[in-house]
Amino acid sequence: MGRLDDKVAIVTGASSGFGRATAVRFAREGARLVLGDLDEPGGHETVALVGEAGGVCELVIGDVATADGAAELAETARSLYGGLDVLVNNAGIAPPEPRDTWNAPEESWDAVIRVNLKSVYLCCRAAIPLMLERGAGSIVNVASIAASRAMGGASYAAAKGGILSYTRLVSRELASRDIRINAVSPGCMRTPMATGERLGLTEAEQEERMESFARRIPMRRCGAASDIADAILYLASDESAYVTGQELVVDGGYLVG
Repeated sequence: MGRLDDKVAIVTGASSGFGRATAVRFAREGARLVLGDLDEPGGHETVALVGEAGGVCELVIGDVATADGAAELAETARSLYGGLDVLVNNAGIAPPEPRDTWNAPEESWDAVIRVNLKSVYLCCRAAIPLMLERGAGSIVNVASIAASRAMGGASYAAAKGGILSYTRLVSRELASRDIRINAVSPGCMRTPMATGERLGLTEAEQEERMESFARRIPMRRCGAASDIADAILYLASDESAYVTGQELVVDGGYLVG
């Protein structure tokens, strides 16, 4: 039996990185999926991988940082599968500037806060009523160690810190209703956002960048998207039935190194 048999799950930002790895991992564990992203070609690639893993999914192309985009994901879960058990808020972007500091352009600040933080609120607002109908549920928000260490840029750190605060507060509101909400905070992981692929770096430059990161990590290596997918799976599954309002840090020991 799979750890998510008979569960319905929404995964945002599913076209690459942690979202894609989580969708495939959930599929292998028996979940029925609704995948959300703006990247249609990448989304279809994830759909194919979910199918290869034996899963069932529906791709919704839309902006989860809008009320309509978030509502469409929830309505798709209801209409196709009859409800919702798990929400993974993974959608996120990095600042477009190499370093987003105190003097970042207002447009850049707004974009990062909107996608990384506001989407969490909107998707939770759309999903929680469906979980209340089920009588239980699990929400997993993807934060970052940038919330605890000065890194990643001001807007990114502020958004991820906001996710942790939101997670803790909402966990108290939902605990008596048997809906759990937790966060996973990745460290330096080998994803397109971290390697510099999205910044246009060559493969050699990406490897040099990752090796530089790895030298600062006690485990002397960067993590993989699958490490985050495994952590998300634990918090989504009944194995963490008595865990809520928590941050699970997955960083190879970086924060304590």
